[in-house]
Amino acid sequence: MIDFRSDTVTKPSKEMREAMANAEVGDDVFGDDPTVNELERLGAEMFGHEAALFCTSGTQSNQIAINVWTNPGDEVICHEESHIYRYEGGGIALNSFSSARFLRGNSGRIDHKEILPNINPDDQHYPVTSLVSIEDTANRGGGVYYDFNEIKKISETCAQVNLPLHLDGARVFNALQENGANRLEYGAQFDSISICLSKGLGAPVGSILLGSQDFIKRARRVRKRMGGGMRQAGIIAAGAIYALKNNVDRLADDHRRAREVEKILASKSWIESVIPVQTNIVVGHLHPGVDENEIVAKIKEHGILCVGFGKGRIRFTTHLDISDQDINYLADKLPNEL
Repeated sequence: MIDFRSDTVTKPSKEMREAMANAEVGDDVFGDDPTVNELERLGAEMFGHEAALFCTSGTQSNQIAINVWTNPGDEVICHEESHIYRYEGGGIALNSFSSARFLRGNSGRIDHKEILPNINPDDQHYPVTSLVSIEDTANRGGGVYYDFNEIKKISETCAQVNLPLHLDGARVFNALQENGANRLEYGAQFDSISICLSKGLGAPVGSILLGSQDFIKRARRVRKRMGGGMRQAGIIAAGAIYALKNNVDRLADDHRRAREVEKILASKSWIESVIPVQTNIVVGHLHPGVDENEIVAKIKEHGILCVGFGKGRIRFTTHLDISDQDINYLADKLPNEL
């Protein structure tokens, strides 16, 4: 099977496994795991933030950030297709007792001009607007990335009204590969950043949450409360360090291969259109009346795995375990008629 379901399906390479096997470890809850400490230092340094926190998943790091920035009854501004709302199990409501104010934006991205009109007035009838969150790249938008000038405008808008800005940067390195932004200048636009290490970077487990020293101190307490305090976590942190040091620049290969997948999909009779590819996610719109689950099942019969992505849509994702040979296989085996 050629697995295009997600960039989360990657397996650790031989070199990454060796780094993990040889990792020096300690008790991270006591702050004694040197490899976790190195990962947190490295992650914070890469984006110019004061501190970082190693978390089990992107969902956990996002939800910790939301919990730190909000109080029960508050409201979070985000795009209506954002991961923090659609794919995190109702965590905004369950973990932080907050609600979400949805913006329409464009392909999963919000417009800075939408923010101010959606901040609630200082009135007891309304929830307190306490956080703005954006996602870069936007998964539901087909892996599109923000123009950096727009991010700066969003950041400036939030600063004007003293609202913290959180980045769900699950695939932020994919965005940076394409948008040309300086990493430190990019990082300076956000009050907190969640970065997934187990997607395109290929680590087996984990995300890091970045922010100020005070923010991370509070986040560490929330992580413990959520059951996320790990002990000899250096074993998995070593895989994440290897990923940050070796698997960032190669994301360009994933993007190149995704553009090839786009061409292949666009040539099929059962595809109505394909969202123009920007990074490593390829979303195909099926012709009306074609069921995405049936299509996924039929494609699987040809040795190819992908996922349904909402009504009438399927998604292919390229990653470090997809080779040029796999793309050739897809071109040869993906049927013209289904």
